[in-house]
Formats: sequence, structure tokens, C-alpha cells
Amino acid sequence: MGMTDFQLTPTDVRLRRELVAEGYTDRDIRRSVRAGDLTKLRYGAYVPSDLVKDLTPVDMMRARSRAVLRTAHPSSVLSHQCALAEYDVPLWGLELGLTHVTRTDGRPGRREAGVVHHRATLGRREWVLRDGVRVVRPARAAMEVVTASSPEVGLVVVCGVLHLGLCTESELEEAAARARHWPFSLNTRIVLSRADTRLSNVAEARVWHFFHQQRIPRPEPQVEVFDGHGTMLGIVDFVWRHLGVFLEFDGRVKYDQHRRPGESVADYVLREKRREEQICLATGWICIRITWEDLARPLVLAAKIRRALAQRAV
Repeated sequence: MGMTDFQLTPTDVRLRRELVAEGYTDRDIRRSVRAGDLTKLRYGAYVPSDLVKDLTPVDMMRARSRAVLRTAHPSSVLSHQCALAEYDVPLWGLELGLTHVTRTDGRPGRREAGVVHHRATLGRREWVLRDGVRVVRPARAAMEVVTASSPEVGLVVVCGVLHLGLCTESELEEAAARARHWPFSLNTRIVLSRADTRLSNVAEARVWHFFHQQRIPRPEPQVEVFDGHGTMLGIVDFVWRHLGVFLEFDGRVKYDQHRRPGESVADYVLREKRREEQICLATGWICIRITWEDLARPLVLAAKIRRALAQRAV
């Protein structure tokens, strides 16, 4: 997931009391929701439907976050995946139906449906105002997710913040140090040891995690390949250079990101095949292509990759 065109501001969210002050009755509000003119984000909070009708699940989470902040305590800031979404960090394997907020004054917030209130004493350096929304900084938000999720989920967000340049490795280390007494903080050491700024999307981060879990020799990620004249033929996802094997991930996201204007999926696939042939001819390497379906069967995939590497090692 890359940058979105999400434009909803906190002031676009209309609270029931504001609509009533404008002359709406509760019956009018219900009628507007049924007619599709208003969308109910949560209890007592609505938004013009035109502003949210085409939103992704992640951006709908962002819309609900704005509704929550309209009535939350003034010290509350978005945290966890709700904060990361504001920075367009790729999210995978995370619950999107809940809004995570943290009170910066160290006091517990009230409990309510659909909202997870966290308590922390946050200094002013640990959160920012971004597009009118109060959010914790990327390094802290990443550590919040890492300590509440599996290492694979955590690796996706950590690689995301690094690749987008939202923080440095040292800032992540500092955030991890502050989280050392949090539950499941052991995850931070595992994730940070595997994080790599070159991994640009969910697929690459998950494949990298797969290499570690299956104890497959780690290849070099995101490698530029040139022909004998110095012309770049392309960038391959992963390469075992000493064995002459490279791996490419085939996924819908790649099709959407790298297709040229007006190019169909079929045309893109054909162009990718030609690129692969050029790289193989210029380098003598062989290519392993994998998909989401392959990644869902890690033991089978690991055996396939090991066979390919072993054949080239002979």
C-alpha cells in the first residue's frame, strides 16, 4: 500500500449534537443514513457519504479515528496501527475495526465499544499534529504494534517506517529501549534484528520473514541488474548472487505499482517475462517466482527453494 488520496479532516465528521443544533431530528438523521446521504462512523458521529464511499478498510479506520478524537479527552492521541495508517505505513495482519488511542497525561480513559484506550505518560516529543490529527511518532507506533503482534506482523510495519524514511534505525532502537518493560517486548529484539530499509512492501517483508523462519540462506534484497554495456535491466526482489539464483514475488500490488499508464495486466505480465529473460541471458542466473499462495505453504515453498539453491551449488 502506498500513499493514498485520503482527504477526510476531523471537521468533516459531524456529531449528533451538531446536526441537532442545525435543525436535524433523530428521525432526519436516520433517514439521511438510509438514503445514503450520511454514513454512520460510530455512535453519534456521521460523515457525508460522498467522502467515504470509496475508502479502503484502512482509510475507513482512519475515518473512525477522526470520529473518536472528536469526543475523546483532549490529551488523547492516535496510537498503534491507527497512528501508522496516518503515515501511510503498509499494514498487514492487523485488526482494523478498532480505534487505538493513548492518553498523554498518564490517566486511564473511559471504556467504550470499538475503542481501545491505552495509558501512557507521553512527552511532547513523542507525538505530533499531522493534518490536524494528533498521532504518536512512527518509531513509537511501530513498537506498539511490534509488542502487541507476531514478529511477522511487526516486521512488516518496521520495514515500512524505515523504507518510507519516517524514522531511523537508532530512533527505533530508542523506542524499543523505552518499551523494554512492556508485555511481549522480546518481539522487539527479534524484529529489529531482521528489519531492512530496502524492503519496500508487505510481500518483500513477509518473504524476508519466511527466509528467517525457514532458515534459508538470506539473499540480497532489491538488487539492480545491468547488462554488459552498463544498461540497467531491472531490479530483482532477492538474489543469491554467488549461486546465480534470483527470486521474484508475483502479486497484485506489484501489478498496480509498476504498470505503465494505459498498460493492461496482460501487457505488464508479458513485459515482466521479457525482463526476466533479459536478466537470465545477461547473467546466467535462474529465476524462482512465487505468489501469495506459495507463501501460505511455507514448508513446501522452503523445500522448492532449497532444491533450486542446491542444484546451483553443485
